[in-house]
Amino acid sequence: MTRFKKFGLIAAPALALVALSGCATSFKADVARFQQLPAPAGQSFAVVADDPKLAGGLEFSHYADLVGQRLAQTGYVAAGDPARADLIVRVAYDVDTGREKVRSTGFGDPYGGWGWRGRWGRPWGYGFYDPWLFGSNGYTDVSSYTVYTSDLSVKIDRAADNRRLFEGKASAQSLSNKLTYLVPNLIDAMFTNFPGQNGESVKITLPPEKKG
Repeated sequence: MTRFKKFGLIAAPALALVALSGCATSFKADVARFQQLPAPAGQSFAVVADDPKLAGGLEFSHYADLVGQRLAQTGYVAAGDPARADLIVRVAYDVDTGREKVRSTGFGDPYGGWGWRGRWGRPWGYGFYDPWLFGSNGYTDVSSYTVYTSDLSVKIDRAADNRRLFEGKASAQSLSNKLTYLVPNLIDAMFTNFPGQNGESVKITLPPEKKG
């Protein structure tokens, strides 16, 4: 095996890993909101778990505090006694078990030169391909990774008559399944330009997970 061919076999997987690491960049949350909320004028609220499995836990209490902070920023007031709250805010969140995706990449440019190609033959990165060095079939590298879908739902009812005033859902796909990372970001997405227009669906960019 020549020195150039050795370089090709080593460099191609390395470049594939670099390209795959790009999946850790910012991703978007899809947010749908339906609302008939009156303008905030100091109405009191209490945040409760919409899923009984979440109720009473310290983790839920932390996320409930984050929701409460965002509501307070818009003009609502946390109720000292939940039984006397004007608004009941029901929160639920979840992340699935993930789906495995496979990506194959390789040097497939029949004309040689620079041109790293993805699975469907579309140029998406960089790599060196020379059919004289690597052969007419090029080089193919296959890698797999897991994508998780996370969801946050927020519902707001008027306590006096249980009338639904707001329904919102935020969903995102990422390479992380850590709720401590996902839920705060989904809350930020939900309350961006809150309460939004009735019936709107928007995309909110979420930051990547911090390493370390």
